[in-house]
Amino acid sequence: MAVVNAPTSSAREEEQVSSAEQARPTSGRGRPRDASRDAALRQAAMEVLSQVGYRALTMDAVAAHARAGKATIYRRWDSKLDLVIDTCTQLVQRNIPEPDRGSIRDDLGDFLRSFASFLTGPVGKAAQALVGELPHEPELAAAFRESFLLPQRDVLRRLIERGVQRGEIRPDAPIDTVVEITGACLIYRLMLTDEPLDTGFVDRLVTEALMPLLHG
Repeated sequence: MAVVNAPTSSAREEEQVSSAEQARPTSGRGRPRDASRDAALRQAAMEVLSQVGYRALTMDAVAAHARAGKATIYRRWDSKLDLVIDTCTQLVQRNIPEPDRGSIRDDLGDFLRSFASFLTGPVGKAAQALVGELPHEPELAAAFRESFLLPQRDVLRRLIERGVQRGEIRPDAPIDTVVEITGACLIYRLMLTDEPLDTGFVDRLVTEALMPLLHG
């Protein structure tokens, strides 16, 4: 009698993904996408990520957490990498404005306080989970830098360059160094020291480190 091997978990997952792919609406068909549903799915992804980390995150877990079908998620994102990166990007765009108050000290303070609040809020654990995975996940690292880290670096650079144009900062100020120091200090405080990444720390960073470097 022939023996039929049971499908492996990998095969079952491929079958589930294939079914979800088939369930995607073709262009011009089906109901319009519900933007509020997108937000709920991103929120679920962030919460699952903060609980289990990137490697253990699955579309099944996100679907269960959001009380949605997996096909609903695959209609929006092709993979968990796409879902995680889109989630981070949307959260940053929504929560970290680019200030322009006419003063480099005020702009730096506003931006860094918003960024610190973002990192220590509900998304903080998810961000830490992602940063810890970057050395082991090259594709995730590249996407995370492109969609999350580089845009924030560019905002910080624009703030400083506007200060140069207004004459507040010397033209030969070490802008690259200031940008790198700023990011390093925030991540170091958040992930390694177990000390609060709060307004007091941000104010000291601006006053004692960044402004002296920019003014020379």
